[in-house]
Amino acid sequence: MRRSFVVSRSGRRRLFSAALIVLAAASLGGCGVVAFPVRVSSAAVKVVPVAGDVVAAPLDATADTID
Repeated sequence: MRRSFVVSRSGRRRLFSAALIVLAAASLGGCGVVAFPVRVSSAAVKVVPVAGDVVAAPLDATADTID
């Protein structure tokens, strides 16, 4: 008896989602993943009116060093 491999619609959607996640992770590379939280926190700190740029400068330098 021969069985054909049939994937349901929800299974295809789940497989496609997993492939997109793997592709996104591969495109970021190794160092970009590590530097991302530092860049996000730097951007959040820059919103502070007076001291934002002063505090964000070391974070930017750290992210540049990681990259």
